[in-house]
Amino acid sequence: MASPAQMIGSSLSFLDAVERASSAAALNRPVLVIGERGTGKELIADRLHRLSPRWSQPMVSLNCAALPENLIDAELFGYEAGAFTGAQRARAGRFEDADGSTLFLDEIGTLSSQAQERLLRVVEYGELTRLGSNKQVTVDVRLVGATNEDLPGLVARGRFRADLLDRLSFEVITLPPLRERAEDIDVLAQHFARRMAAELNWPRFPGFTARVQEQLATWHWPGNVRELKNVIERALYRWGDADRPIGQLVIDPFESPWRPRGNSGHAVISAAPSISPVDEAAAMPAPKLDSVNDLRGAVSAYEKDILECALERHRHNQRRTAAALNLSYDQLRHALNRHGLLGE
Repeated sequence: MASPAQMIGSSLSFLDAVERASSAAALNRPVLVIGERGTGKELIADRLHRLSPRWSQPMVSLNCAALPENLIDAELFGYEAGAFTGAQRARAGRFEDADGSTLFLDEIGTLSSQAQERLLRVVEYGELTRLGSNKQVTVDVRLVGATNEDLPGLVARGRFRADLLDRLSFEVITLPPLRERAEDIDVLAQHFARRMAAELNWPRFPGFTARVQEQLATWHWPGNVRELKNVIERALYRWGDADRPIGQLVIDPFESPWRPRGNSGHAVISAAPSISPVDEAAAMPAPKLDSVNDLRGAVSAYEKDILECALERHRHNQRRTAAALNLSYDQLRHALNRHGLLGE
């Protein structure tokens, strides 16, 4: 049996979610795990299974969003030979595979209305019918569902059955986003960094510079723990120096001056405070012109002063600086490079 994945953190909101999962694990009741992408919903499902009386059987998982609507019924409930074109022989579905164990349905909010109706009967009576068959099959399955959707909101909009939600929500565990677990960011970053250093065959992890630590603390982590893991591992791999503290993060690997821009555009998400470019410039010293012929040089010097002052005001956080100056990240980087301000 594979070793359980580690759950790391000491924030009260995170520990409360873990404790609720531990308490609910022993009960043979459905559980819903709610949270943003990358918050660890599958880890909670794994904990619910491993601490349950069903732990000796492998947990069965299915991402409901990964299959088209016309295949989800066959995947969940199975089918008989000839039930549809291409069904040459009978096959058990995930519910039968999970008999006596736990079935984890990720993205459960994406289920079609037909699949929801069939799921309701399995949850209520423990019975299902394969596609193309009239024979009922009895299963003993503990169901864990996960989603980043607002399920009561989906019910209000007619996209999720209220009676199914009533039966699934014996316990609802909502995971906090990483931005609400500020005290856990450094602990998680150190953990991922040490693992990556070992993978790279470094003798040790050399640590982070103060600037990188500040970036980790101030970024809002829309991808949560999964995003943090990628950022840390990418940082070590690109840094490539086992003797110096990691001094640079690449939070968005798609950033490039040659990046294609579609018609839909790309929203640059920033945790920066709302400061207008006019307010930024108003705090800068006025340019000094020795002569009319010196206009271009004076403008360049003034631009450099604005950039230096804005960087200092935002503690050299380039994303915040770009947002405050109403520039894209790429535009700011080009300006900094033009004035020799891109020092490591």
